Amino acid sequence: MATLRIPTPLRAYAGGASQLDIKSEKVSGALDELVKAHPELKPHLFQESGELRAFVNLFVNDENVRDLAGADTPLKSGDTLMILPSIAGGVDLQKVDHAALRTNQVFIIGLSLAAFILDAAWLAGFVGLAMLIGTLLKKPGFGFVYQGWLKPSGILKPDVIADNPEPHRFAQGFGAVVDLAGFALLLVGATGAGWALIWIVIFLAALNLFFGFCAGCAVYYWLNRLRVPGFVKAAPAGSFPGLRPKAS
Repeated sequence: MATLRIPTPLRAYAGGASQLDIKSEKVSGALDELVKAHPELKPHLFQESGELRAFVNLFVNDENVRDLAGADTPLKSGDTLMILPSIAGGVDLQKVDHAALRTNQVFIIGLSLAAFILDAAWLAGFVGLAMLIGTLLKKPGFGFVYQGWLKPSGILKPDVIADNPEPHRFAQGFGAVVDLAGFALLLVGATGAGWALIWIVIFLAALNLFFGFCAGCAVYYWLNRLRVPGFVKAAPAGSFPGLRPKAS
């Protein structure tokens, strides 16, 4: 049996309940159970057309259902379905597991350093490819290590905070382009320039890992301020663009 958690702002419409045990094996069925048990919640979650309101975000454990199968995302026993409405001010924050981001940075730094020490251009290319694939899949490139081993084994605990995932994807994508450009230069014999680009990736990942400053995220937010198309998310309220938001 899965559990559906009701956020504080909506509990007034659910008789004060904070959660509901769910029998359904899909997110859509879980929402049906919720509004059947607490009818007053329906207009706050759904439009008159029956579509889920745009400001309502749904997470199965720590993953946004928009990155899974949407309303058809399966639920299994022990899963937690969370409702996360947009916060005031129109900033549509989501749950971002920074433990997964840090794992990604550790692997980027470690493997890139190994590539430099061993003079293994192929390894540098592998790092860039992993980052690129992760960006296209909207996940940290080496997040599979965290999700498949570090998190289930308890070696690392989730560090989930309200944040924007888009700037982190942009930062990873930018790093992938720089890394792969360095790899291409290594292949044509321009070793100095190639390793210089890879060291830039190492430096930026280390800046993020050790000091909590994501340079790519800062660039994303500055482009948002300049109203560049595609850069739609502003920095979380009270945070400096690029710095890790405070846990709420």
